[in-house]
Amino acid sequence: MSGINTPYAYQYEHVAASQTAQVLGGTGAAGDYIHRLACTVSTAATGSVSILDGTTFTHLLLPASPGGGIGQYDIELNVRSRNGAWKITTGAGVEVLAIGIFSA
Repeated sequence: MSGINTPYAYQYEHVAASQTAQVLGGTGAAGDYIHRLACTVSTAATGSVSILDGTTFTHLLLPASPGGGIGQYDIELNVRSRNGAWKITTGAGVEVLAIGIFSA
């Protein structure tokens, strides 16, 4: 669109099922930004997703056997990393499309 000044363009990165601490972006860094995680659960019992901020903060975002079971879960975060690269861990029954701004 002409006339719209967009200083940043969101990137996306696929995180396959059964990944442990996959770094978002080439190297990732403090200041990287996660806008949203689009989680596709194919097996609810193993559909967990957690994020790690560098090496100091981890948070479970989607538990195994989420309330809605199999399906699509969009988790809006809008957060910057304070401690290093964002890392995503997925269970065997879920894959994630991470959308944000990640270091190359």
